[in-house]
Amino acid sequence: MGDNSRRSKVECDERGNPRSQWEVFVRQRESEPMCHVGSVAADSEPAAYEHASHLFDRYAVDVWICPAAEVGRYSARTLSAGGDESRVSEP
Repeated sequence: MGDNSRRSKVECDERGNPRSQWEVFVRQRESEPMCHVGSVAADSEPAAYEHASHLFDRYAVDVWICPAAEVGRYSARTLSAGGDESRVSEP
């Protein structure tokens, strides 16, 4: 198992888009697990589903979307204002 003591909760995830953000998960085959494939911006859940379907579902048997604001995010990296990733220093 990985050392999760280096990860901390990401408190703010402003993406510079005034529209609601939605995380997209798909299952390609019934025997496979759901996988996170990306994000979409949309004003409503039906609009997010339409957008996600065009971008990600190709031959998926399941497509799940959820509000990005409801996803707990933990990371060992920080994002600078310019979007550059940097590793959190080792203790």
